[in-house]
Amino acid sequence: MVDVGDDAPDFTAPLANGDVEEFTLSENLDEGPIVLAFFPGAFTGVCTTEMATFEEQLDEFHEADATVYGVSVDAPFSLNEFRDQEDLSFGLISDSNKEIIDDYDVEMDFADMGYYGVAKRSVFVVDEDGRIADKWVTDDPGVEPDYEAVREAAAEAAEAAD
Repeated sequence: MVDVGDDAPDFTAPLANGDVEEFTLSENLDEGPIVLAFFPGAFTGVCTTEMATFEEQLDEFHEADATVYGVSVDAPFSLNEFRDQEDLSFGLISDSNKEIIDDYDVEMDFADMGYYGVAKRSVFVVDEDGRIADKWVTDDPGVEPDYEAVREAAAEAAEAAD
């Protein structure tokens, strides 16, 4: 289990940012604290609300010197369509091989719906040294993170790096 103070598991995965590019966490740590917002699936109610809320508050995250990325097991092309439909300006990381959710120990199943291996709604703040500065994980996909607490954790991680 990944916990606060641990090294963040590194990964390379497709990044949906209007195009599809390769994203490696360790190569982007200079973007300030990185907020990895894991969500179960694009085009679903609470996930759409969560990503829209991050978008609405993106300026505040930038003021905290943080960079936000969404992470889900959806294909990068689906994530680009989701970004377009929801007017998201931040990148979405495709974990279609489910390695990231496994490494971060945030994999869950919706067995009653026959859907297996999706991300638990969770948020990790990774500091510029590649360590987990903060984490929030829920087993209830209907619960959203405390966005203010995430921003504060990111701001604290940025201040600690200065």
